[in-house]
Amino acid sequence: MGLAIGIAELGYHRDVAMIEDGCVTAAVAAGMTPAVALFRSLGDETRLKIVRRLAVGAARVVDLTGELGLAQSTVSKHLACLRDCALVDYRVEGRQSFYALTRPELLDLLAAAEGLLAATGTAVALCPADGPVAPRAAAQ
Repeated sequence: MGLAIGIAELGYHRDVAMIEDGCVTAAVAAGMTPAVALFRSLGDETRLKIVRRLAVGAARVVDLTGELGLAQSTVSKHLACLRDCALVDYRVEGRQSFYALTRPELLDLLAAAEGLLAATGTAVALCPADGPVAPRAAAQ
């Protein structure tokens, strides 16, 4: 089976997904489900900052670098990742590109995540990266 076929079977419309730093290449996408790729794309603090900023309205790379205190190369890399996941796109006006969120459902997802975090307190932060969580002792 060719790599392009594997990606198509996963439901990707592009030859990209997420790896260790979040952006997935076609080489690793063959074993990753779309849900895993989505949450990996949102699992980076910088990308979450960019998404939260874009929730307010469209912005240029220069706007994002100034407002978030990040390097231009960092912002561009993360915007490319979000674009590859079809969560962000841009429109050109003259010589400027304005980036914006493509899916309003993303804001609903983030709001639901914030609600879940509020309900679970620190349990999520304390969740071990590997292996099952040990059963909690009954409250005394």
